[in-house]
Amino acid sequence: PAPAGLPGDSEPEEAVSDDSSRHGGRVRGFPHERGSWATHVYLPRRAQEEFLELLELLLCRARTYVPSLAAMEEFHLSLSQCVVLRYHWIGPFVRSLKERLGAFHRFFCVADQVKVYTNQNKLQTFIGLEVSAGHFQLLELVSEVDRVLEEFDLPTFYKDPSFHISLAWCVGDLSGRLDGQCLRELQDIVDRFEDSALLLRVQWEEIRCKSGNKYFSFPLR
Repeated sequence: PAPAGLPGDSEPEEAVSDDSSRHGGRVRGFPHERGSWATHVYLPRRAQEEFLELLELLLCRARTYVPSLAAMEEFHLSLSQCVVLRYHWIGPFVRSLKERLGAFHRFFCVADQVKVYTNQNKLQTFIGLEVSAGHFQLLELVSEVDRVLEEFDLPTFYKDPSFHISLAWCVGDLSGRLDGQCLRELQDIVDRFEDSALLLRVQWEEIRCKSGNKYFSFPLR
């Protein structure tokens, strides 16, 4: 059985607010419960000035179809779903990730295909850049992350995942407005953007895990 806690390791208070008006109308995927920490494994994407210029062009065009679109504050590529982890398992979970991911080397991906996504409950819509090169290496990483999740009886990643970097989001399922003509216009902006081939070629240097308000980094070799 799982221990109630680790000796000398009291659980900190985590600031929680379910008031959706304070974060753009977004709704938690699961209710907050004391001792349960939302946990996510991902590759962080640093945004250069040119990348933000491209994002602004895409947003300006996309907002003619969906005015409520907002830019993401941070950019990443997910290697896991957002799962719920008990506080006293954060340490063992992170150690297991470190063991399984420690042998991986840095690698490149190309994320240059504009695609529209919705989350599982259709409460949010996203515009993202889907990976067109580097899929195999990402699947290898996900396989190792999945093994750690299975150790803790947590849901693994999606089958046949569409690896992508989310750029913008809005509340509700508005994918119908963004697919079709809007999507073609956005892809044209990406294809014509100066140095887009170089700009959208990303070298991944570290993997991160966010659990509640804690961050853990696993540098790639």
